[in-house]
Amino acid sequence: MSIFKKASKRFNPARTLVIGFLIIISVGTLLLWLPISAKDRQATTIFDCLFTATSASCVTGLSVYDTYLHWSLFGQIVIAFLIQVGGLGFVTIITFFNVAAGKKLGYRTLKNAAGDFSESSVEGGRKIFIRIIKYSLIFELSGAALMAIDLVPRFGGYGVWMSVFMSISAFCNAGFDLLGMMGEGSSVISAQNHPIILITLALLIIVGGLGFIVWENFLNLRQSRKLSLHTKTVLFMTAVLIVGGTAFYMISESGNPATLKNMPFGERLLNSFFASVSTRTAGFDNLGMGEMNEFSQMGTILLMFVGAAPGSTGGGIKVTTVMVMVVTVVSYMRNKNDVELFRHKLDKLTIYRTLVISVLSMFAVALCFGFLYFSMPEGTEAGAVQCLFDAVSAFSTAGLSAGATALAGTAGRILLIITMFIGRVGPVSIVMSLVMKSNSRKNIVVPEGQILIG
Repeated sequence: MSIFKKASKRFNPARTLVIGFLIIISVGTLLLWLPISAKDRQATTIFDCLFTATSASCVTGLSVYDTYLHWSLFGQIVIAFLIQVGGLGFVTIITFFNVAAGKKLGYRTLKNAAGDFSESSVEGGRKIFIRIIKYSLIFELSGAALMAIDLVPRFGGYGVWMSVFMSISAFCNAGFDLLGMMGEGSSVISAQNHPIILITLALLIIVGGLGFIVWENFLNLRQSRKLSLHTKTVLFMTAVLIVGGTAFYMISESGNPATLKNMPFGERLLNSFFASVSTRTAGFDNLGMGEMNEFSQMGTILLMFVGAAPGSTGGGIKVTTVMVMVVTVVSYMRNKNDVELFRHKLDKLTIYRTLVISVLSMFAVALCFGFLYFSMPEGTEAGAVQCLFDAVSAFSTAGLSAGATALAGTAGRILLIITMFIGRVGPVSIVMSLVMKSNSRKNIVVPEGQILIG
């Protein structure tokens, strides 16, 4: 019997996803709370364990402790497991093990899992889930092997585990690393002149951020012989954001001695490229976000808010959402009755969903920012930009910090936990999990009205 067979009668896909992530976070919190999870063999406070488990499960990367310096090998394994489950999706992993065990999957089970990837179609679901796990492992192991070329000669046997951990973290767009031995909270700043590390991490982030739906399109390209509208949109927006982000950092930080100014041109280009890739959702900090000028931080906020693609390991409002908003504005300005994208007409439901996602996301960020800013303990130096930066980072599951998270009090961190959870599961899924479906007004016809806009 499928693990969701009974549950699906009572839970809609959104509710199943929400409850699944809550269970994973709870289990992770308890495991990290064990004394064996900390290097000093002392139990970490339950609240800090909750914060770390939420950040790992929601593939965010915000943390109150340096992963290498505070957590033992056991604790690091727990964090890696939480990242893997959070990145690939709770429902999908459970579904995969049902498939591997030879258990039959019904339509509702496949729909539950498909809901985790914002994909309405469940055709060929069995093959899709197996491919997701298969190719995820291939990408992660390949990334680990490449990074081991750099890390093993420097750190010996522990470099193997570092490579595996960081490969999982990069592919799942989590931003956790084990480079704390080079300096507490240094992230990948110590790897600024290590191209193997930066390029490998960047490629893993990009592949994970493209999404499983895009993978499936490429894998079936021989049969379909064309790229879907979704794939075209994701590839186009990803390329635009990477190139645009690279140019942005090259220009905005070129005169900052704390970041790019003193680097040779090649190293400056590589680090600008990596920052452009990582800031949108992964959260590996190679420049020092707290050292950037405020203009660069505001640009980073926009990149984080956009995020990656639907059905990926990344967060944000998604590149397709932004693309739909842009073409909607363009279509209206060109006096077109329909919204067109790559010579395809978009249905009204897509436009409505785009509006709902954008509004709910901005509301979640605004709420987190306001509460974080006004709950800051007296005497802290975190300003409005830093608080907004960390609020957007939490929602987009980017994991970068401009310093506000470290200075925030308990109340602020509680809201960051909630924001990370909302950002990973999705504001629409949160709302849908709380709202019971009703067909009482389905067939009611209401009169058409007009209202002035703008």
